[in-house]
Amino acid sequence: MLGGIEAGGTKIICAVGSSPDQILASQTIPTAEPETSFQQVRAFFDKAQGTHGRISAIGVAAFGPVDIDPGSPCYGTVRRTPKPGWAGANWVDGLNRLPCPITVDTDVNGAALGEWRLGAGKGCDTLAYVTVGTGIGAGILKNGRPLSGTGHFEMGHIYPPHDYESDPFPGRCPFHKDCVEGLASGPAIIDRWGITLSEMPTGHPAFALQAGYLAHLAATIILTHMPDRIVFGGSVMKAPGLLERLRAATRIQLANYLTGGPAGGDLVDYLVSPALGDRAGVTGALAMAEARAGNPQQHGVR
Repeated sequence: MLGGIEAGGTKIICAVGSSPDQILASQTIPTAEPETSFQQVRAFFDKAQGTHGRISAIGVAAFGPVDIDPGSPCYGTVRRTPKPGWAGANWVDGLNRLPCPITVDTDVNGAALGEWRLGAGKGCDTLAYVTVGTGIGAGILKNGRPLSGTGHFEMGHIYPPHDYESDPFPGRCPFHKDCVEGLASGPAIIDRWGITLSEMPTGHPAFALQAGYLAHLAATIILTHMPDRIVFGGSVMKAPGLLERLRAATRIQLANYLTGGPAGGDLVDYLVSPALGDRAGVTGALAMAEARAGNPQQHGVR
């Protein structure tokens, strides 16, 4: 039996299953302050174990920044984050009453893994996953393994071109102001317009603005990683027509430079929605748990 957690800035999805594609029970809880959240997550798994049997491992796909280095003494710790109260919270310590090993990665890497295993990334050697919601982040998989350097990637905090005449909004990122996340996340849209993108008519100027910022991110990922496909998920991407505008804006950014390969052409099969929908992250978290259960020494046991 496997446990999976997708921890986002707004909600936490918990699940147990016999495999990543066999979810037996799940629960969604609001993301509250850490101790309340950890208590509710532990309660779900305690109940699930009583019904479905002992859990062998739990995978946590967590919002970041978070320490994902298994050799670090701070493994599983949330770093400097705009989410109130979460800086310094540790997922491994918060769930330590559960009698099984815990493995931690980012929410975007978890969603990428879920799509690579069972969704829009099946068959891809290199897959990128971008989430656009409370925050913006991107993960890259190579043959099913997340890429990273000294830490996980922070592509949501690159700076896109910002024309203050057409968009005087200064950005809301507490660290970088007008980075991609500061300009194009869900809260940034609400700060600027007062409503979500999905509540606006498709002709609203917010759509072109949003597509332009996200196209800069997409083009950056393409030119630096050349993935076989990019999946764009998250609550903001559910706005009708946004994905189509993103494809068109990305083609403009690329300027017909890439005439061959998957990133050429109309991008219809290249920039895609998650096939698993809102289940991508928790499916990937279950896949993380499956790998951990199959290799008990992976990441060490805490």
